[in-house]
Amino acid sequence: MQTLIDLYLAHPFWSWMAFAAVLLALEVGTSTGYLLWPSASAAIVALVTPLLPGGFAGQLTLFAALTLVTSLLGRRFFPRTITGQGPDINDNLGRLVGHHGRAVSEFEDGHGRVFIDGKEWPAVADGEAPAINQRVEVTAAEGVVLKVRAA
Repeated sequence: MQTLIDLYLAHPFWSWMAFAAVLLALEVGTSTGYLLWPSASAAIVALVTPLLPGGFAGQLTLFAALTLVTSLLGRRFFPRTITGQGPDINDNLGRLVGHHGRAVSEFEDGHGRVFIDGKEWPAVADGEAPAINQRVEVTAAEGVVLKVRAA
């Protein structure tokens, strides 16, 4: 333990930067968002260490205050979930709603296949079944099946 204390006393800047790096690595591993602000606070303390009076107690007080302030501001200005009105770019089928394509097979009992955005998809007719090569519009996506209507 004395070795760590001696190391800190000799290199307080690098000790705080190492602490910030450990917190950041834990944040990357857990991706919770809770350790990002303490990591940033530790880095700031490392930068202002030469200017702080009071030694370790002053640095620890600044770290605690910065962690509280940055955590509260972070939660206030950076919400945890993004709520947008646009489509989810990770939803391959949901993004196809409203797109147009062509029927590539005959629809039997309302089921067939369509070609949209460079891919062939299983489809269900929404209303009257489209004919082969007829233009279709995607009205919904259910599982991996597109609901289409003649356009």
